[in-house]
Amino acid sequence: MAYPSLRIFIGGKWIAGDSGNGSDVVNPATEELIARVPHANRATIDDALEAATDGLEAWQRVPAAHRRGILLRAAQIIMAHKDAMAEVLTVEQGKTRLEASLEIDRAAETFEWYGEEAIRVYGRVYPQRNPGVRNVVISQPVGVVAAFTPWNFPAFLAARKIAPALAAGCSVILKAAEETPGTPVLLLQALEEAGVPPGVVNLVFGVPDQISKWLLASPVVRKVSFTGSVPVGKLLARLASDNLQRCTLELGGHSPMIVFPDADVASVVKAAAAFKFRNAGQVCISPNRFYIHERIYEDFVGKFAELANQVKVGNGLEKAVTMGPLANRRRLDAMSRFVDDAVTRGSRVIVGGRKIGNRGFFWEPTVLAEVPDSALVMREEPFGPIAPIASFTELDDVIGRANGLGYGLAAYVYTRSPNVADLMSERLQAGCVGINHMSPAHPDIPMGGVKESGYGYEGGHEGLDEYLVHKHVAHTFV
Repeated sequence: MAYPSLRIFIGGKWIAGDSGNGSDVVNPATEELIARVPHANRATIDDALEAATDGLEAWQRVPAAHRRGILLRAAQIIMAHKDAMAEVLTVEQGKTRLEASLEIDRAAETFEWYGEEAIRVYGRVYPQRNPGVRNVVISQPVGVVAAFTPWNFPAFLAARKIAPALAAGCSVILKAAEETPGTPVLLLQALEEAGVPPGVVNLVFGVPDQISKWLLASPVVRKVSFTGSVPVGKLLARLASDNLQRCTLELGGHSPMIVFPDADVASVVKAAAAFKFRNAGQVCISPNRFYIHERIYEDFVGKFAELANQVKVGNGLEKAVTMGPLANRRRLDAMSRFVDDAVTRGSRVIVGGRKIGNRGFFWEPTVLAEVPDSALVMREEPFGPIAPIASFTELDDVIGRANGLGYGLAAYVYTRSPNVADLMSERLQAGCVGINHMSPAHPDIPMGGVKESGYGYEGGHEGLDEYLVHKHVAHTFV
């Protein structure tokens, strides 16, 4: 595999950055050192801000049809290099080759969809209120965007921020995750090849706390887009308040999954297990708190455990593997903490519960039963392959338990009753509710959280609108 040379991209130029203050990139399946990613220093960030300012000035004047063409070419180039990008993604992040390929597909689709949407940024003309006065609203780019992406979906989540920003006419400074730098480097190479002008898209790495403070301290930045944890999202919101920078924050989730007694247990378990162990559970909308009606509880736990036992864990490059390692050693420590706490509170480990082997960040697919609501894994997002399962009896009780946390990103319900489905759709406090369906993110559909899961939207026209300002022009004819 040809792993890309890791560099910083500013003003259309690839630069070495400060490798002395860089960080190691480690293969999570083998713990082997892949490369060293250079960090940006304060001078580098100042250069990025200047380049993005110049890029914005040029890009917002590029006709929408031309921006469309560049984004569509970027999608084509990404697909042309799909296999190489997927291999890099697997090596640095750990997910299986199939999952990596699907992520590259989704990233390309995002550029394609927002390329087409670029020509649909319409204005409005209002009926006259006074003779001789025309009221018009025009949509314009918000300005320079500071985008922060995590390591779990380094291609798709970067595309979710870059594509709508470029479609709107904004320039972007992307601060990507240091654990998975190769994928965003390849993504920006595709944009460069597609003809994105210098300064329109810039890429930096570095100590997250430093980079965010440097970027958001500048009034040049008018928009912040972040995907990550609740504490970091709150910190960025506080930093953004000083310059009143607009924010889109997709923060943590702790998705409840509620299964009623009329559901088909076998089909529900098949769908839930596949979605739970995707990317080793490192998905913000993964089902994390399983509430199963007491009449089908034992059947559900038994069938779920059977499927968990069938998951083939290993190096994501191997064809037979269906779940790769966790992305870093921190996640292994977190899994141990969640399982140990649940057991001390009376939970039973049905399947898994341990690290696998002595090399690589592998954790067994884990099923916990009789998990009380007081357990840590029911209160904090595990972000790993742990499925804690509890029972319920009454509908109102389970709704209260599902809504009882500060999170509100996704929720899932399985029932054959239209009335129950409608009721749960209304009462569950989540930005995305899947009824008899596990709902992944799509480029054309908006996704956003409620409560501490954040605000703003990614995906759909709503995601494009996050990068636009709407200007009222009152025109008197003289």
